[in-house]
This record gives sequence, C-alpha cells and structure tokens, in this order.
Amino acid sequence: MGAAGSSALGRLGLPASRLPAQPRPGWLAVTALGLAAVALGTVAWRRARSRRRRRLQQVGTVAQLWIYPVKSCKGVAVSAAECTALGLRCGHLRDRFWLVIKEDGHMVTARQEPRLVLVSITYEGDRLILRAPGMDQLVLPGKLPSSNKLHDCRLFGMDIKGRDCGDQAAKWFTSFLKTEAFRLVQFEDHMKGRSSKKIFSTLVPNYQVAYPDCSPIMLLSEASLVDLNTRLEKKLKMDQFRPSIVVTGCDAFEEDTWDELLIGGVEMKRVLACPSYRLCDPSEKQIYKSSPLFGVYYSVEKVGSLNVGDPVYRMVP
Repeated sequence: MGAAGSSALGRLGLPASRLPAQPRPGWLAVTALGLAAVALGTVAWRRARSRRRRRLQQVGTVAQLWIYPVKSCKGVAVSAAECTALGLRCGHLRDRFWLVIKEDGHMVTARQEPRLVLVSITYEGDRLILRAPGMDQLVLPGKLPSSNKLHDCRLFGMDIKGRDCGDQAAKWFTSFLKTEAFRLVQFEDHMKGRSSKKIFSTLVPNYQVAYPDCSPIMLLSEASLVDLNTRLEKKLKMDQFRPSIVVTGCDAFEEDTWDELLIGGVEMKRVLACPSYRLCDPSEKQIYKSSPLFGVYYSVEKVGSLNVGDPVYRMVP
C-alpha cells in the first residue's frame, strides 16, 4: 500500500497493513550500471572532443592593438589591453564607448560627417583629451555624473542608451562639424548593449556590443592590406580600416579561415569575414548596403589580457 493509502486509513482509525519489503529485480541494478557507464562515456567523449577542438596551431603574432574611444574618431595605439566581452580596454579607455548623436538621438559617424576622422584622442589618468584642427582641446572625464541626462540613441535602426557628456562637449562637436547641433554620449557598463541576434539575420555567436558596428573585435593582417594596396592606385593605411588587432606573420587573407582563436588568455570566435575587394554576403546587406568590408569580426568567448607580441593560435578541429 502506498503512503497516501496508509495515511487515509490512519485518518479513518483503521490499522494500515504493512507489506514485507520486496527485493529489487536484478535487471534494475544492471540498468543503473548501464546508465552510469553511458553517462561516464558521454563525459569522457565530450572532454576528448574538447581537447581535440583545442589543438593549437600558431598562425601569426600580434603586431598592433588599437582602441577607438569615440566612434569614427582616431584610434589610440596601446601595447597591452584587457579584452572584455564588449571589446578592448586600457584603463579608462574603452573601445567605441563614446558616440556623437544628433539631437533626436540618431548616430553620427564618418559616413555622414567625414571630418570626425580628424579628431585625435589621448588620455591622461582618467581623462580623455580630444583635439581637432582649429579647435581648443576638449577634456572629458572617464566617468560622468549620474545626474547627466540619458539619451535614447539609434544605431543602424536599433535602440541603445547613452549618457550625455554635457554642453561643453556638445558645443565642441557642433562647432567643429559646422552642419547642425550634435551631442556626445557615453555608454556605461550597466547599460544593455545591442544583441548580435538582432544585428544579424544569420546564425552567429550570442553577444552584445555598445557602439561598434557589429562586433567587439575586428582583426586584420598586415599581409591582407599589402595585397589590397596592389589593387589600388591610391594606397590605404591600416588605421583607415579601424582594426582592434593587427596580425603579422601570415599570408594575405589567411585570417578569413580562422574560425576560433586563442591570443594570450583570450578566446575568440569568428562572426563574419568579408575582404574589401569582394562584395558583402547578402545576409549582411541590411547593415552595410553596398559598402564593402575588410577584415574579420570576432566575438569574445573568454576574456583576458592581450599584448603586442603575443602569438596568435588557431584552434584546429
């Protein structure tokens, strides 16, 4: 009799019968042992498969590391950086954590305002110092007062927050660009980034970005730029493509084949690759329209530290 039946008899004042304990059939023990063996075998297979996936092949060396604090402005070369899920960081310098917007919140980049690429950035302690031709320098604090206004911003048709950097910064960019009124906003760690699942229609790793176009890391090799320049009358420089990581010691466009990388303690997974002399994949046209791409975009699967001179390993299947 089950426990429920015994309880019901007790409530009626009747004695509950007790049945002698029945021995478990032998097949139950065999089944349990079989299931345990299958479970252990699955774990061992997964571990072995993980070890196979993590066989490493050196494919190059880190030649340069770049952080671009303000979207579309000049970058800052660093010798070492922390690679976070949202991109490179060096002290208070964060990659594309600042953004110029119109007063209605829509993003402004060099696509609309080419003079943004003339704005250079240095940093002293927790301050960013912006300089531009014909302008006095603009000093920005690394951390803004929480009383500053929060803006609802729009990047590529997606909503994201940004904290206003104040009237002085707004007047500085408005005066320099000379087309309309602008504001400068800063992304903060507690804010929600833009989801990769909403940026791409294709199957990509799950991650978030602040103000970069589509991923926290863009990687490019020196050899690819050399190859590209053989096809052009006017030669291009590396900083025009705004890579986070520049790799040396590999063949041109070899980086297109690197699905998973280990650099220092950082693991990265490829999002997409599309060299500039080829057309974009149709699935990305809603982002870039007819504009070509150059370089390889990665998500950060494991955070850590990066240094110039670090070997770049491909995780070989």
